[in-house]
Amino acid sequence: MAFFDSGVGGLTVFEKVKKLLPNENTLYFGDTKNMPYGEKTEEQLIEYADKIFKFFETQNAKAVIMACNTTSAITYEKLKDNYNFKVYPIIQSVCSTIAGQNNLKKLGVIATPATINSHAYSREIAKYNSDMEVFELAAPNWVRIVEEHRINQPQSILQVQEILEVMEQFSPDKIVLACTHYPYLMSILRKFMPQDKFIDPAVYFAENIKNDLAEQNMLNNEFEYEKFYVSSNPENFKIASELFYQLKELPQLKSPQ
Repeated sequence: MAFFDSGVGGLTVFEKVKKLLPNENTLYFGDTKNMPYGEKTEEQLIEYADKIFKFFETQNAKAVIMACNTTSAITYEKLKDNYNFKVYPIIQSVCSTIAGQNNLKKLGVIATPATINSHAYSREIAKYNSDMEVFELAAPNWVRIVEEHRINQPQSILQVQEILEVMEQFSPDKIVLACTHYPYLMSILRKFMPQDKFIDPAVYFAENIKNDLAEQNMLNNEFEYEKFYVSSNPENFKIASELFYQLKELPQLKSPQ
C-alpha cells in the first residue's frame, strides 16, 4: 500500500491505517519539495501526482491512498483510471459517512485554498445529504505552521484563532479538519472550541480502506517492511513526523520522474 501527501500531514492517515492493518507493507511519499499543495495550480497538482503514481507503479503498489485533501479534490477524477492499482481519495471516501450523521445539520469545513476553491466537500456531501448546510473556509497558513514546527508560537495561535472566529459565526454542529496536517494543531484548536467539535476524516478513511480491501480479498497476511520517501529535507520531515509517527530511520530522498 502506498500513501502520499505534500509533507507529514498524510501520516495522520498512515498511522490510523497501520493500526487497523498491521500486516500491510507500506510506502509513504512526502512531496516536501512542492509543499504546500494547497497553493498550487490544477496543472501543477496533476503533474506532481502523476509522477508520484508512476513511481508507485515501479514499486508494485496494489493500492494508493491519497492522504491529501487537496489532491483528492483536484486530481482524483482526472487520474484515477490511468494506473494498475486501486486509488483511494480521502474526500470522496469520507463524505458519505459524514453526510449520514443525522445529528449534523450545519457542517463547517476548514481546508487549504485549493480544496476550498474546488468546493469538493460541499459537492460530495450534497450527493448524499442535500439538506446539510456546508460552510467552507480556507486556512492558508496552517500547513506551514505544522511543517515549520511553529505550533507553540504566539503568531501561530493567533492565526488559528482568527480562522475559528470566522467559522464560529456560522455556528456549525461539527467542523471537518479537511487537510491531513490540521489534526496536528489540536493542541491549539481545543483552546478555543471543544475537541469533540472537530472531525478528523482520517478516522473514517482508514475504516473505509480496511473494509474495501477486505471485500476484495486484498489484505496482506504478513508484515515485511515500511519505507518512507521525500522529495527534499529528510531531516526536517523526520522531526515534524514525530508528532504522530515514529520513523525508525531517515526517509530516502527521491525525485519522481
